[in-house]
Amino acid sequence: MKVALVHDWLTGMRGGEKVLEVFCELFPNAHIYTLLHNKGSLSDTIEGMDIRTSFIQRLPLIKKKYRHLLPIFPTAIERFDLRGYDIVLSSSHCVAKGVVTSTDTLHICYCFTPMRYIWDLYNLYFGKERAGMTTRLATSLVLNYLRKWDVKSSKRVDKFVAISGYIAERIKKNYGRESDLIYPPVDCSYFKPGLSHDDFYLMVSPLAPNKRVDIAVNAFNSIGLPLIVIGSGQEEKKLEKMAGENIKLMGWQSDEVVRDHYVRCKALIFPGVEDFGIVPLEAQACGKPVIAFGKGGALETIIPLDSKTPNMKNETGVSGNATGLFFYEQTPESLGQAVAHFEKVQSSFNWQMIRKNAESFDRAIFKEKIMCYIEQEFNEFK
Repeated sequence: MKVALVHDWLTGMRGGEKVLEVFCELFPNAHIYTLLHNKGSLSDTIEGMDIRTSFIQRLPLIKKKYRHLLPIFPTAIERFDLRGYDIVLSSSHCVAKGVVTSTDTLHICYCFTPMRYIWDLYNLYFGKERAGMTTRLATSLVLNYLRKWDVKSSKRVDKFVAISGYIAERIKKNYGRESDLIYPPVDCSYFKPGLSHDDFYLMVSPLAPNKRVDIAVNAFNSIGLPLIVIGSGQEEKKLEKMAGENIKLMGWQSDEVVRDHYVRCKALIFPGVEDFGIVPLEAQACGKPVIAFGKGGALETIIPLDSKTPNMKNETGVSGNATGLFFYEQTPESLGQAVAHFEKVQSSFNWQMIRKNAESFDRAIFKEKIMCYIEQEFNEFK
């Protein structure tokens, strides 16, 4: 089989790139098509592939300003020549699923989300408090075009695979398409429990509007407990000004440093609404519970302490399989109350059961499921 992999952009190793890395291992001779590539920012596995970029790669100041070019992303992705491939496997949260393929090519889209910037999170990214007047005006002028293109291009996909039930519902709502479900992987061979334990809470996240790091900072400013935040992004300066002395913003850190903090933290804080959320599973793979906002993909990866499922309770009435706590109002006050509750019940959590939950999402399981799916769909397509 001649395979092409299509990914929106290659600018760093986040959850989507960890999925792409598995695709590269499954198809080491594939070609990768992407809007732009910051060389040296990916794993050796991805960097060693044949990577082909769009004309956007040649534009000036592109490394920091590429998100401002959203209106021309559809044109750039459509210009790739994908004739001659048996399978096109796109991993998409923006425009990758919009590539043009021939009728004798099977196009499977592993969909992280429909383009969130133009649908349900538009106001979060382009509201008055986030964007200037010029940016808001320019975006509003092309918004209708982008939404029409997003829906139209979804019809080019032969099979959608959603990363969660939450995203399957959004694919149905935005595109009117059914999708299959295969959860993304967590590398349980890399993220493992350790012996060191400290007294801090942890957040690992890009410092972007939808991650709601501001909720965690405000909550911990109020309760005074130590919080460490690992990540970088456009809200970094704003959060530095907000953070009290008990909060440490470490910026971007290597996987080794992140793993060390998972192992040593008291619990992971997860206040955003995620499409799936690899970070909570990485923390659980290290045996650590998660305090998360009770919406989105977190509902599919975290077993709450207050679970009402009878067969998950032990004789004391507490969920023996619990891997975290939920809070249900996306506010600093609600998160603060959840942390205060966790301080009282933290001895209820069993690191071995937390680890066991993460293992059900292990990389090896994902690899087997996605390969079997691709082979089955390709045989039916032919």
